[in-house]
Parts: sequence; C-alpha cells; structure tokens
Amino acid sequence: MTRPPAIKLEKVRKTYGAGDTAVHAVAEVDLTIDHGEYVALMGHSGSGKSTLMNIIGCLDAPTSGRYLLDGMDVRRLDEHQLSVVRNRKIGFIFQSFNLIPRTTAMSNVELPLVYAGLGRRERRERAMEALDKVGLADRRGHLPSQLSGGQQQRVAVARAIVTDPVLLLADEPTGALDSHSTADVLDLFDELSLSGRTIMVITHEQDVGDRAQRLTRMLDGRIVSDSGKLAPVAFHGIAP
Repeated sequence: MTRPPAIKLEKVRKTYGAGDTAVHAVAEVDLTIDHGEYVALMGHSGSGKSTLMNIIGCLDAPTSGRYLLDGMDVRRLDEHQLSVVRNRKIGFIFQSFNLIPRTTAMSNVELPLVYAGLGRRERRERAMEALDKVGLADRRGHLPSQLSGGQQQRVAVARAIVTDPVLLLADEPTGALDSHSTADVLDLFDELSLSGRTIMVITHEQDVGDRAQRLTRMLDGRIVSDSGKLAPVAFHGIAP
C-alpha cells in the first residue's frame, strides 16, 4: 500500500471575524508535502505563513477545508487526541529554543518521551541517541545557560526528533543565531533531510530558504509560488 503524503491541505481557509471586517489569513490553500521532502515556507509579515504553520502544527484549526497529517484527518480529532498527535507526530523547533532553563540537555530531550509515557531506561537511550545525532552527546549534563545559542538549538532539534515524528516543523529556527551557528544548524537540517526526515522551515530569510529542496512562497494568504514556479495570476489576492 502506498503511504499517504506527510501533509495534505485541501482548500484550507482560516478567517478571523465576519462580514466586511473579515480577515482571510489563509485563503483556499492546497499543499502536498511528501515524506522526505525539505520545504521552506517564505513570506513577508502578514502573508499568512505563521497562521498556516499553526494549522499544520495542529495548534489551530482551519475555518474550512481539510488537513490530512500522514493520512489522518485532523478535523476528526478531539483536544486530547490533538495533543497526542502534536507530541508524537510533529517535532517543533522554535526561534527561542524553548528549553527548560534549570534542566539538563538530556532531560530537555527526554521531555516528549515523558509525556508519551515511556520508561526511564528507554527515555535515556533514545535521548542519548538523539543528542548523538546532533553532535552533543558530550554536553548531555549541561544546562541551557552553559551552552551557546547554536548548541541550545541543536538540543531543541534533538528534542524534536526523539519521538521519530512524521514532520519536523521549524519556526524561524535561525532567527536568534549568529552566522556561524546558523550555518551549523542548517548543515544539521541538511543531514536530517538526507536521512529521510520530512522538514518544513518557516522563514523570512532568503539564505535559509535557499537551503531547502523546495521553496514555497505565500502572499495575502495564498501560495503564489512553489519551488520557484509562479502560480497562475488568478491565485493572487484575497478571495471574496
């Protein structure tokens, strides 16, 4: 049996308000991302990329349309089921790292496995394996304050991959990093992509977008180009 796409959006729309004051943050978006793809989603402030990211990350629900995550219709899930999906099927990577300050790198990486109910021994083994993949096994006992920004983001990446998720979803992952640390993190994304990981990076930085295999751009709530190929002019602007 053919595996369904990692992500499939069908005419997804997100509208805030109603009537003349309605804001169509996302308007009639169709998007398919297959397993193993490395995609960058770009757009200026107000383009809709953050709203779309929240929908893809199951942090927000579309007003209309359908979202399938690894073949699963997200609309059919209740809040508890969505929480489980976010923990097990999506690995989040944020600009601000979101590490627990007084907790070691190892314990930070273990956290999703604690929520998943795994035993201590298995948690330790999997967290150590994830830290080794990002080159920080020797820093497992360090607190975030004892790590550089680039190292903290690597810990965050290890935490994101420890559950072996369907999707790595990175929101401006290099926004708080210097150029050297940015290059290190992007090299790590390259390695993860080569190993078969599905990655979606939301960014406004062109050099970050250029590292992805596929570049998708948003404008006024719509996808206007994909991998550099412009969408038809009729798709520009906001639908009534």
